[in-house]
Amino acid sequence: MPKKIVQAEDVAPSPAPLSHAVVAGEFAYLSGQVPTRPDGTWVKGDFAEQARAAFDNLANVARACGGDLGQAVRVGVYLRDWADFAEMNEIYREYFPADAFPARTTVPVALNGFDIEVDAVLYLG
Repeated sequence: MPKKIVQAEDVAPSPAPLSHAVVAGEFAYLSGQVPTRPDGTWVKGDFAEQARAAFDNLANVARACGGDLGQAVRVGVYLRDWADFAEMNEIYREYFPADAFPARTTVPVALNGFDIEVDAVLYLG
């Protein structure tokens, strides 16, 4: 099965050796997105501002794959501080349809310089 590498034009390129996404068959695997602007500068606001920036980046990568977050079948959320879990859930509901939430993992991790990272798998079929 051929794979297609996706780099979203409206999302900052990663300094790490990775693609924004890889489409393989009917699935798109979206790399982790952090709170950056398209020019690569960090969003340094409160948790809500950072979370929305990360989810906006994820949505932009989904669009670059030809889909949207409503097609997510799995989401990973990585939080620097578990105390942000409830607020993240509120913001999460703004990006994913309530009638078909994707499977999700949420874990606290040591993030360097930001409060949240998110990734996803989309079903494009």
